[in-house]
Amino acid sequence: MLLDYASLAALAAVLREGGFERAAAVLGVTPSAVSQRVRALEERLGAVLVVRGQPPAPTEAGAILYAHAERVRLLEGELAAVLPAIGASQPMLRIAVNADSLATWFLPAAARFAERSGALLDLVTEDEGHTARRLRSGEVLAAVTADPVPVQGCRTVPLGAMRYAAVASPGYLRRHFPQGVDAAALAHAPLLRFDRRDGLQARWAQAALGLAGLDAPAHWVPSSQGFVDGALAGLGWGMNPLPLVEEHLRAGRLVELLPGRRLDVALHWQHARLGARLLEALTAEVVAAARASLPQAPAATPPRGERRG
Repeated sequence: MLLDYASLAALAAVLREGGFERAAAVLGVTPSAVSQRVRALEERLGAVLVVRGQPPAPTEAGAILYAHAERVRLLEGELAAVLPAIGASQPMLRIAVNADSLATWFLPAAARFAERSGALLDLVTEDEGHTARRLRSGEVLAAVTADPVPVQGCRTVPLGAMRYAAVASPGYLRRHFPQGVDAAALAHAPLLRFDRRDGLQARWAQAALGLAGLDAPAHWVPSSQGFVDGALAGLGWGMNPLPLVEEHLRAGRLVELLPGRRLDVALHWQHARLGARLLEALTAEVVAAARASLPQAPAATPPRGERRG
């Protein structure tokens, strides 16, 4: 059975743009036409492809087709570079990246790639423990992930480790740890959490002090820079990427709860095995930037579903 690529493009646009009306605007047709194309594809394949909701979500079959459509779109964009008459749109790569990588080392690599290739990037912010899920669903073509196990159809390259330090302001440390940082005080001191999946503070507390199940009061701060600013303001203590706090530590604006007790989270780059020139070029930039910025050969870290989205 040959696929109807107009219908496939409508399906991909709905999932990529997050709605039928947005897809219609991108495709230059009416929302009714988009809906009819998706429904016709479903009827032809005998399977539901999209769960209608806000936003729409792919079924398992829909995710497979979405991944195929995005790969075709990328290859057509590359083909247009040598055959302009094809008239394909400017190529765009959708990539999943954790917030701390975006705030530290990733964007310079992205900028070099964009300048040299002329391609566009659609960066999806996701916790590094969950970016691989985006690859499996076909939502993205590549991802920075904590998962070293290759997603089917993908290649994995180790990047190094994101090194975290447990930091707080000097005033916060005096208020909440007047007798020093120990398990009893840590269990009651307000901390910062990125989101509901952020278990990095608990991991550090267990590794550093043997405190199992950290259940201290938490302030929710879903921003890498906000995490630093929250610590500077004395809002709570938290695990921050070392590159974001090194200057504050040297200046004394922040202090480590236990100096030198840091935590490494191993990162990997996974990308679809397309053989596409653009993905290979992006991979080269990402790997070079990571290996120049991140500590290499990190201590082994167990699989986890944590931080940061």
